[in-house]
Amino acid sequence: MTSSSSSSYSIIFKFVAFLLLVSSFTTVVSEHNTLPANQTFLPRQELLKIKRIKGYLKEINKSPVKTIKSPDGDLIDCVLSHLQPAFDHPQLKGMKPLEPPKRPKANETMNEVAESLQLWTISGESCPEGTVPIRRTTEKDVMRTSSLRRFGRKIRRGVRHDTLSNDHEHAVAFVNGEQYYGAKASINVWTPRVTDQYEFSLSQLWVISGTFGNDLNTIEAGWQVSPELYGDNYPRFFTYWTTDAYQATGCYNLLCSGFVQTNNRIAMGAAISPRSSVNSRQFDIGIMIWKDPKHGHWWLEFGSGLLVGYWPDFLFSHLRGHASMIQFGGEIVNSRSMGYHTSTQMGSGHFADEGFGKASYFRNLQVVDWDNNLIPLSNLHLLADHPNCYDIRAGKNNVWGNYFYYGGPGRNSRCP
Repeated sequence: MTSSSSSSYSIIFKFVAFLLLVSSFTTVVSEHNTLPANQTFLPRQELLKIKRIKGYLKEINKSPVKTIKSPDGDLIDCVLSHLQPAFDHPQLKGMKPLEPPKRPKANETMNEVAESLQLWTISGESCPEGTVPIRRTTEKDVMRTSSLRRFGRKIRRGVRHDTLSNDHEHAVAFVNGEQYYGAKASINVWTPRVTDQYEFSLSQLWVISGTFGNDLNTIEAGWQVSPELYGDNYPRFFTYWTTDAYQATGCYNLLCSGFVQTNNRIAMGAAISPRSSVNSRQFDIGIMIWKDPKHGHWWLEFGSGLLVGYWPDFLFSHLRGHASMIQFGGEIVNSRSMGYHTSTQMGSGHFADEGFGKASYFRNLQVVDWDNNLIPLSNLHLLADHPNCYDIRAGKNNVWGNYFYYGGPGRNSRCP
């Protein structure tokens, strides 16, 4: 046999073997239906998802003039003020941040509790004047969420009113029945344990208006531990806003256009440091939100007089006028992922009656009246919707003014 005919037989043999292999494979697939009908589209779907994520990241992460690496791994981008995400909003395009407003008039005494700021500033690095520090959003951040459309947004309503919510649990103090133009409090910062990636633990104040239907307007600020949003268990300074009960408007921090940042020292979503610990030193953050009497925008102050920025009044419907409720306190998500109540802690993880050094607190609670005055609260209501899991206890004295302790461990013998 010649080498050419040998080669031909070899090729024919390989081809026949290939046909038999394909035939048997097709038979197995058709008999057992082991391949899903849309398998050929999966790679395309994945590619489309990655393309969408990259497009979103390009939109939300603005080109920095400087980048600072935080000890916790965060990248803090120093972005020119007029290029921040807020100015993507149609009603803000081409505008610049406003000058600081008139601060509410106060008649208060400050007491000595150490102030907490942010981890990324510890190295001494800072953002230049004319820029704002923005925590860079990564592909990993977006991939942790259930969908790109919901990234940076609360999935369910986060305000406790008069009906039990399925998985959000609260221990809060609130005032209502008047017209409110802002609120202020000092909150001590802890590192509560969060047991499930899709749960969170937060301590904040809410400025609320509208009904508790689809027209709910809120502005929120405080600290939170949220593994889903940030990928770790650090307590982080955060803000939130919505004008339609968390449906389509608003977001955390600067993850959509809306909030206009004016400060080059505070990064929203960045880790807070130092934090309080049991029977040791307590560290606070001060939060104040108030309505500028001149322009009507809602401003945010962090710590001792650091203006962070403002929410333009046109973002809202009811809050274009005033707030009808102010709420302070803690909130957790109880996913019951193991079939029983979560062990996610609220505040320090200790109950209110354990007091200073163990329980979390809010102190110097005040509201802003129609004439831009900070005034003490009257007719403060307390509400703990699962008091065996998380509770609250209020008091008043000459140093702390109106205050309360709150929190708890979650799952325990009385909270199954």
